Amino acid sequence: MAFSESFLQELADRNEITEVVGGYVKLTKRSGSNLFGLCPFHSEKTPSFSVSQDKQIYHCFGCGKGGSVINFIMEIENLAFRDAVEFLARRAGMEVPDDRPDESRQRRERMLALNRDSARFFFRQLTGPGGKAAQDYILNRKISPATAKTFGLGFAPNSWDTLTSAMKSRGYTEQELADAGLARRGKSGRGVYDTFRNRLMFPVIDVRGNVIGFSGRILDDGEPKYMNSPETLVFNKSRNLFALNLAKKSKSGYIILSEGNIDVVALHQAGFDSAVASLGTSLTAEQARLISRYAKEVIIAYDSDGAGQKASQRAIGILEKLDLKVRVLQLPDGKDPDEFIKMKGPDAFRNLLETTENHVEYRLQRVRSQFDLNVDEQKVECLKRSAEIIAELSSPVERQVYSMRLAELTGVSAEVVGDEVERTRKKLLYRAKKQYERDSTRTVRAVRPAAGTPQYENLRSARAEEGLIRLYYLDPALFDGADISPEEFSSPVLARFFSVLREKAQAHTQLSMASLAESFSGDEISLLTNILNDPSVPDAQPNRRRAMDDYIEIIKSEKQSGSAGDDLMALAQQMRNRKRYGG
Repeated sequence: MAFSESFLQELADRNEITEVVGGYVKLTKRSGSNLFGLCPFHSEKTPSFSVSQDKQIYHCFGCGKGGSVINFIMEIENLAFRDAVEFLARRAGMEVPDDRPDESRQRRERMLALNRDSARFFFRQLTGPGGKAAQDYILNRKISPATAKTFGLGFAPNSWDTLTSAMKSRGYTEQELADAGLARRGKSGRGVYDTFRNRLMFPVIDVRGNVIGFSGRILDDGEPKYMNSPETLVFNKSRNLFALNLAKKSKSGYIILSEGNIDVVALHQAGFDSAVASLGTSLTAEQARLISRYAKEVIIAYDSDGAGQKASQRAIGILEKLDLKVRVLQLPDGKDPDEFIKMKGPDAFRNLLETTENHVEYRLQRVRSQFDLNVDEQKVECLKRSAEIIAELSSPVERQVYSMRLAELTGVSAEVVGDEVERTRKKLLYRAKKQYERDSTRTVRAVRPAAGTPQYENLRSARAEEGLIRLYYLDPALFDGADISPEEFSSPVLARFFSVLREKAQAHTQLSMASLAESFSGDEISLLTNILNDPSVPDAQPNRRRAMDDYIEIIKSEKQSGSAGDDLMALAQQMRNRKRYGG
């Protein structure tokens, strides 16, 4: 049973879109009732993500994504439609109508239950007589039993089917085990075997407390050293962080971003309860947005080797776009946090945290270390590279402070350095403006493949069809008695838009993006949002009927010319056949 339109509309009304989106994206007023910010769905430096308070929709002029508040939560939280509705209902204190869950929801709940039971199984194996190898590893890493319990650490035995046999005895099927990434199919395609074997197991728990996947550390010399669950219905490693379920409760005011699970466990055990780690990947934009929901400051505590420094630079670029305060912890002698704490103790690590450089100082120091300032050519190059870093800062005060520091470092006058920074900034702003203009003029056809065909077959008719769709959304009563049907449309996806809008309007349903969210896919909703935002279609009441008549005339004439063209093609083929076969 689908949700009623009245419920979905009330849900949208009680979750004002700018308030919801503002929890993920820093929005600034630009013009009219629209707010703009950096798109959370693709990387950009100039805001092209628009949120309309009047229409209660969002739309990105760069990547084309758009829709209602429900679509936004589906996209940014990676949730199915019903889960997004429940998310927003909880936020608004609403009760979700009781209905039978659909097949996808049942599969999701079943997978989460399987993951939870598997985590309990691994935990029992760790504390049992067969878990000595994992127990020895934990002892050598000086992880206490209490910490192991807090993180739910477990052990995957070195056998082919211990887990699968145990879970099958609890009623789970081989297909469910394979779908959850806990088992793999044999080469013959028959039967399954355990994915994780002879590994220390780290359950990955989301911020709602669900076990969504696992990370396993090998206990011998095998490869790979770490293995993560594959992408599943409930697990996306790019959208989750290890231990965020614990770190979100921290009172420290910042998140410590580490490279590995063991570092996180060691930090929590030492009292630094805000540590998290990405799951076998570099930090992603989705993970950064997740962090920004729980803290406004991030301390990057990656290893101090070359790979760690490179990863730090990349993380800085992602985090600073979210208006987060970013600092970088530089550990001496190439140590990682776990090694440093074991050698120097928690107090020494805390002292390091308190003296960490902000990301600007860190980046400037990295540039400085690459040049010999006693050589004029290298000094000039160092100045240019450093000026690019300072020029990216939005605050004039910050630019002046760091320009003066750079002047002292290079022995060049503060005035010259300041001029270089501002000249570089103008270049960056010019490039960003041109990129924004290119993004803003990109048509919806550039992002259409999943919503229909990559390009309309009849562009003239399709543009008129888009116009009718927007007019119908704005003013359904205008179409009473109008001589047009979806069957006359040239584009199937546009015909379906028109058909659904007409069906809902005839049922006296208030047309809104929230009430349409369940009727279309994410790509289709993005396309529909783009159409509704098209300024070429008249909003003004006096112009609507004339526009509607013009659009209908174009659609009908194109349909007629297309049919005539088909008739001519058929006649030509018939004549060719007669000539070929002597008819």
